[in-house]
Amino acid sequence: MKVGYDYIIAGSGLAGLSLLYRLLLDKSLQNKTILVIDKVIKSDNDRTWCYWEKEKSIFEDIVRHKWETLQFFSPEVAKIFSLKKYKYKMIQAGDFYQLVMEYAATFDNVTFKTEAILDMSEDNGQARLITENTEYSGSYIFNSTALFLPDMNTKNTLLQHFMGWFIETESPVFNEKIGTLMDFRLEQQHGATFMYVLPTSSTEALIEFTLFSESTLDRETYNFALKDYISMELGIKEYRIKHKELGVIPMSLAQFPKTIKNSERIVNIGTAGGFTKASTGYTFQFVQKHVSQIVDRLKLQLPPIVNDSWKSKKYAWYDRTLLDVLLSKKVTGKAIFESLFRKNSPEKILSFLDNDSNFWEEFKIRNSVPLLPFMFSGIRQLFLKKKTKD
Repeated sequence: MKVGYDYIIAGSGLAGLSLLYRLLLDKSLQNKTILVIDKVIKSDNDRTWCYWEKEKSIFEDIVRHKWETLQFFSPEVAKIFSLKKYKYKMIQAGDFYQLVMEYAATFDNVTFKTEAILDMSEDNGQARLITENTEYSGSYIFNSTALFLPDMNTKNTLLQHFMGWFIETESPVFNEKIGTLMDFRLEQQHGATFMYVLPTSSTEALIEFTLFSESTLDRETYNFALKDYISMELGIKEYRIKHKELGVIPMSLAQFPKTIKNSERIVNIGTAGGFTKASTGYTFQFVQKHVSQIVDRLKLQLPPIVNDSWKSKKYAWYDRTLLDVLLSKKVTGKAIFESLFRKNSPEKILSFLDNDSNFWEEFKIRNSVPLLPFMFSGIRQLFLKKKTKD
């Protein structure tokens, strides 16, 4: 049986549901017939997204907490800094899923299906999606599934892997106005290793143990690191674990294609489209920017393929250069971030990581890291990018 829609969204995670929400908020597109299909439609509070932005966004109502003061620690650097342009924000996945699903439920033209996706292709000017039981067609498919991911291996990819505990204490021990962006005062034997501490009240906080390395660790290692940090570094002996999160984000030099099978009707979004920042693993804001651009193009009845600007290519090169240095192990992640925070205004670093810095800020940041390793990696990435195009 063949069933037709205007748009098919393959994958119901951050990227797919962000696109759905923005389509439904737009008066000119909200009446399009939309299919959201995944093997499981997500609803669990399975992760937490943190990001920084200057203005309020369409997700402001579900921001769990925000900070205007952050801190960075390493064995040699300690900085506490107030944010002037940005606010650092936290959104929990459960709240995000609920917001989008409840809004989508008010539209009769939106359909959700739980089926395993087998293939996607283009036929006679229509995008086709095949499951075990059904063939669906649409003007466009927006894919965020892992079905067509490029080859990622230890030569081209680091894993950002983490375990986070939301803990609660009996007595007030946290300053909910100050978040710890990175604390590198940990053993670094597995790769770049640091903690986040993000208090949401005087008695509650997310403590997250994060690493950049080739492979994940066993769960007991994450548990031990968190217990030790909470006890020894934070000085907290009595607490209750309210919620645990465990995740893996690829930070990769692999080439993520914009489309599938060279079809302009099957567009990759989210991690599948390369919108996880290669150098840091941050995803939330880059996904929002991309799906917003897709909606803008659909409104103009243009193909929803967003071409790379010179600016986006420049920042992609910066990302690939930093990741190449980390993969080469010529300089440790701790040493890189320690040098960046020692020599630069932290807010300028956030602007740089948000792809929003100016020439002089970039010049200073480039001159804050070891010259030779970054120069060789930068040249190598320029050469490899050109070779890939050729």
